[in-house]
Amino acid sequence: MSETSPATMPPANTAASRKVFIKTYGCQMNVYDSQRMGDALASGGYVATDAIEDADLVLLNTCHIREKAAEKIYSELGRIRRMKADRAEAGKDLTVAVAGCVAQAEGEEIIARAPVVDLVIGPQTYHRLPEALSRVAKGERVVETDYAVEDKFEHLPQASARQVRSRGVTAFLTVQEGCDKFCTFCVVPYTRGAEVSRPFAQIVAEAKSLAEAGVREVTLLGQNVNAWTGEDAAGRAVGLGGLLFALAEIPGLTRLRYTTSHPRDMDDELIAAHRDLGGLMPYLHLPVQSGSDKILKAMNRRHTAADYVALIERIRAARPDIALSGDFIVGFPGETDADFEDTMRLVETVGYASAFSFKYSARPGTPGAEMGGHVEESVKTERLARLQALLRDQQMAFAKGLVGETLSVLVEKPGRHPGQLVGRSPYLQPVVMPESVGEIGDVVEIEIADAVANSLIGRGTPATQSFGMVA
Repeated sequence: MSETSPATMPPANTAASRKVFIKTYGCQMNVYDSQRMGDALASGGYVATDAIEDADLVLLNTCHIREKAAEKIYSELGRIRRMKADRAEAGKDLTVAVAGCVAQAEGEEIIARAPVVDLVIGPQTYHRLPEALSRVAKGERVVETDYAVEDKFEHLPQASARQVRSRGVTAFLTVQEGCDKFCTFCVVPYTRGAEVSRPFAQIVAEAKSLAEAGVREVTLLGQNVNAWTGEDAAGRAVGLGGLLFALAEIPGLTRLRYTTSHPRDMDDELIAAHRDLGGLMPYLHLPVQSGSDKILKAMNRRHTAADYVALIERIRAARPDIALSGDFIVGFPGETDADFEDTMRLVETVGYASAFSFKYSARPGTPGAEMGGHVEESVKTERLARLQALLRDQQMAFAKGLVGETLSVLVEKPGRHPGQLVGRSPYLQPVVMPESVGEIGDVVEIEIADAVANSLIGRGTPATQSFGMVA
């Protein structure tokens, strides 16, 4: 996932439509949120543009996870301020909005520091976006970050079938938000709130609508997605595993994924879903952050390295072909050379198909920022380089191990070059294939001919499960 990406909406029905430019920072949840804001704005007459210069509304959907996230937004706002001034000289208006986790964390401070901003809106109040923009149009500068927890999923705008089709054959579907884990390095509990599960019936209804509109693969989203709980259609208490079993029954929905998980919420029902559901892809993102028990305790992860490894063994026993992905933080306060070597040993023990790794950076307001023993930047840089080299070697070894294998690939879009198509393997890798293998929306059996830096190269075989794009 790139750090920034445009939201997409259907083409304009009228030349007089207002245009919105949405810039998305961060995770899949923010991408999903941008789509939902786009849906809400489309109902109010806005259409998307990829050119910020053409926009009547610029909306920055922000992320607070990485270092100096807020400062990056203020720098971007400085550039937008000059553009807004030029627009004003020409007698034209430009509305500027900041959304997302920085908006939730900074609130009124954004309005105070950046007069160019007309609207600040938090992740749980996107359903109020059209009304907030109406207030802005009347000359008010608006901050909308207060919300009732029980309202989180009550007002999600629904995308039309045409909007869904414009986004392709894969889709995100939020099922859970917030976090109760309070890891000492993380701002999510403060910006997204407590863990709240979306109702079972809402999730199933949206998944059915997505499938009817041509979506073939759904990724369930949540800050701690496997903390989801609810009651199924029969009134029985179920967790994420039970939800996955229900979604697997939806006609046309051939693939399921979920992210991001916490080891403490990986229960027997969910492991059974990996064992029994062929449509649940054999790829699991299960962050551990460190291999040192001392650092895990300081992070408030509430599991040990041995707990994590034992969990991986149980999952692999249920689904031997599963590929693992993880998150790692190096240089957390108090991390010694020995602690870091514990992390390297854990990586060697588990073996990852992919992973994300970062240097620790203090997030204001988190316990980690107040801890002693902060690690020198040069030490963090050296450790991260070593860890990433090992993870790259493992990723390439996993990919090379697939050469000669035949994989089911969902065809997603045209390739960069004529005659090519691109899809995703069960392990989430891009697969480049000849266009003769099938149509967008097909699930095709592909022999893997080669593995390069960030993708697989495939040859088609006659076996195809054809769905095609819905007209």
